Amino acid sequence: MISQMKRPITIIISALGGQGGGVLTNWLVNLAEQCDYFAQSTSVPGVAQRTGATIYYLEMFPKSSVTDKNIPPVMALMPMAGDVDLVVAAELMEAGRAVQKQYVTPNKTTLITSSHRVYSISEKIAMGDGIGDSQTVMRAAHDAAKHFIAFDMADLASKTGCVISSILFGAIAGSKSLPFSRENFEKAIKAEGKMVDVNLRGFDAGFQAAEKSTGESPPNEVSNIAAAMITGKANSPEAEALIKNINALPETTREFAYAGAQKLLDYQDLDYADEYLRLLEGFAAEDKAPFDITRELARYLALWMAFDDTIKVADIKTRTERVEKYRAEVKAADGQIVQMVEFMHPRIEEITGTMPRIMARMVENSSLLTWFFKKFTGPRLLDTTKISSFLMLYFIASLKPIRRKTERFHQEFIHITKWLDRVSDVMTQDYDLAVEIIKCQRLIKGYGETHERGLNSFSRIMSAVDQGNIKAHRVTELMVAALADEKGKTLENELGINHS
Repeated sequence: MISQMKRPITIIISALGGQGGGVLTNWLVNLAEQCDYFAQSTSVPGVAQRTGATIYYLEMFPKSSVTDKNIPPVMALMPMAGDVDLVVAAELMEAGRAVQKQYVTPNKTTLITSSHRVYSISEKIAMGDGIGDSQTVMRAAHDAAKHFIAFDMADLASKTGCVISSILFGAIAGSKSLPFSRENFEKAIKAEGKMVDVNLRGFDAGFQAAEKSTGESPPNEVSNIAAAMITGKANSPEAEALIKNINALPETTREFAYAGAQKLLDYQDLDYADEYLRLLEGFAAEDKAPFDITRELARYLALWMAFDDTIKVADIKTRTERVEKYRAEVKAADGQIVQMVEFMHPRIEEITGTMPRIMARMVENSSLLTWFFKKFTGPRLLDTTKISSFLMLYFIASLKPIRRKTERFHQEFIHITKWLDRVSDVMTQDYDLAVEIIKCQRLIKGYGETHERGLNSFSRIMSAVDQGNIKAHRVTELMVAALADEKGKTLENELGINHS
């Protein structure tokens, strides 16, 4: 029978696959039992790695509060809205879901969450920007909780070489939300006897981070991204001139311009980044405060000029950083061979697009050459662990110096030039329309069939613009329609295109 304490301590843990939610739950159960508490845990598994998280529910009750310690209290198997003391989320959006389900309340709940994101399937497959607004979730979580602790636990786990569960366990201890000492927490890790040193290191990092966490609400609005002056590192007079040109642009555009120049410097070379800035300078000279056109152009022009071609794809797939990241993700030991298999689906367009223009024309005009190169098209798996496969990609990546002479580069710049000319013609007549025309570039992404579909949708909207008598809000509606489905049916319906 219960004599003193009227209710148990209630805890929810929300963790994705591989984040150690089960381990964390076991630590908490062991912790409670070692401290003379009754403890019970249940779990509801999610579907796959990121379509849903596993929810663990725990209840703890002190044995000192019952008359007969041999008769445990009856504990619930599922949480109740408004009756949870501690919510722990291993990823930000899982904290948001806990708030949405009203498990987090301002009079009771301590909410501990990692501020990093692991994107859901719905976010990844969205044709546009389907990423949830992290700032909105942070504000909602802060307002909903009695005590709120948030920091990037994934980054901390990476730096300390541990699993995020030990960071979470340390954060729980550091929050002082449970009636147990730090020594009690550490004993629970030691009692399990697995990776003790690593887990204690992670625990300490999480404990200290939780103690330092202020729990302050994030700002209500995203701060101005533009610094007064860009102070980048320059290792040559040419690079110094590049930074000087960026600082000559309107203040609100500088950060985008700096990021764009960096992207194009990595994509091609210094001359290419300089060409990008000269294009921006031309529009900035004709623009007016608050320079929305120049700011948006700084973002979207860089994205288009760094279009995905076979050279870029091969370059990314052969970079040392990518191999190291992959090895870290699969936790490969030093000297252990990791097999990397790439899925490729080259078309004849990708092959000819990588060729110099004269050579590409020869292939396109010759049925024999076209037949020959088509033998290398179609879906295939490429084992880049093999030297021959890796060298093939490495060779394609090495073609970067001749990229500006390729057929694909020529075709892309025809479209880019027309787009910029269209913006230039419209901006003096309808400023808002010019801004929306710039934003339409977000339809063009990827390579192969993905790029082809996006360019087709973009071209249809630009045709509607060229016909005249169209306003900015209508272009926005057409762009939303273009992003609604992969095959472009929604856009066709919006434009009144009938194939019957």
